[in-house]
Formats: sequence, C-alpha cells, structure tokens
Amino acid sequence: MTTEPRPEDPEFSAAEVGAIAHLYRGEMYRSKIWRTRLDATTNWAVVTTGIALSIAFSATDATPLPIVLVSFLVTVFWVLEARRYRLYDIWRTRVRVLEANFYGPLLRGHGARKDQRWTQVLADDYTGVYFHIGYLEALGRRLRRNYAWIFAVQVVSYWSKLSIHPEPLTSLEQLWVRAAVGPVPGQVVLALGTLFYLGLLALGLATLRDQQAVGRPHAVKARDDLMQRLAATEMY
Repeated sequence: MTTEPRPEDPEFSAAEVGAIAHLYRGEMYRSKIWRTRLDATTNWAVVTTGIALSIAFSATDATPLPIVLVSFLVTVFWVLEARRYRLYDIWRTRVRVLEANFYGPLLRGHGARKDQRWTQVLADDYTGVYFHIGYLEALGRRLRRNYAWIFAVQVVSYWSKLSIHPEPLTSLEQLWVRAAVGPVPGQVVLALGTLFYLGLLALGLATLRDQQAVGRPHAVKARDDLMQRLAATEMY
C-alpha cells in the first residue's frame, strides 16, 4: 500500500520564523549603515557650501569665486552619494519587503505563509544580486531630495554677491566684469553656469518616474510590480 506524499506546510515553522527575524535584523543594520554614509556626503556638501559663502561675503571686495568652486565640490559629493544610494536601496528594499509581507500579516493575525509571491521575489533577489535602480535614477533621487536645495542656495548667494558687492549693480557691463574669472569673460561664465543648472533641472524632471530595475533581461521580469512599489517607498 502506497501513501501519497503530504503537501508541504505553507506556514513558516518556528525555526524559520526565527531565521527570518535574524535576517531582518541583519538587513536593517546594513540599511542603517548605508544611510549613515548617505548623510555623511550630504553633511560635507552643506559644510563646504557654508564655508564658501562665509568667505565670499566676508568683505565687500571679496571675490564670488569660492561659490563657483564649491559647486564643483558639491557635484563630486552628489555623484558619490548617488553611488552609495544604489547600494543602500538594495538593503532598504529587502527591509520593506519583509516588513510589508511578513511582519505585517503577523501583526494582523493572518500568519506568515511561504507560498506567496513575495518569498520568491525576495529569494530571487538573494540568489541574483543586482542594483534595483540605475545610476541616473539615483542621481535624480538625491538631487530632488537634498542637492537641489544646496545648489539653489549657491545660485541665490552667487547672484546676491554679484548684485550688491562692492556696490549695487547698475549695468550689464558691471555684471560681466564681476562674473569674469581670470581670462574667462563673465558672459561665458554665466552661460556655462546657466547650462549646468538647466542640466540639473532636466535630470531631476527626467528621472521623476517610477523606479525601474536594471540588469539582465530576466531580472527585469523578476522585479515586477510588487518589488518596484516596495522599493519606491521612501524611508526618511
């Protein structure tokens, strides 16, 4: 007499629940570590901008060049932070998947089951690690969240410096002279600055869309609506 195999129990066992709890703690820790690294580059950008403004406005005859130079340094911080954000997004996504699909049903009294789609999505993410968002998308997110405000302060401060020091601006000729940097005419400096900030605006608007997965073609299918929706949830 043969017996049919018992179907696998769809409920997580006590040992499996404990393992997932430890997994959640580990992912939360990594998420916090990478979030601290994000805050570090933002703090550097704020501090250096403050130093540049202090130098530029320290005297009426002080040059506005420190504001121009610090914009390049802040751009470097922004680029570094976008790279860090792509890594942070991996851990943040996993934390959100566990919170929304494992701990959420437990707290509602529905129990945690392993025959649901989120388990396969999370398992695929562990077996085939890749970035969830592209580099341009990461640049756009950090720009909209933090660096747009820093760049805006720099622009307002720069134009304020040109307009009031050493005396109120009265003609375009004065503007060209004050904006000049060494042998580079003021018109060229202002034109390049305008193009730079228009490029930032275009990037911020172009990346203002739902997060999209990157990587191998089959990985895009695996990162379906559930993972995209959870990964797009900001944790601030």
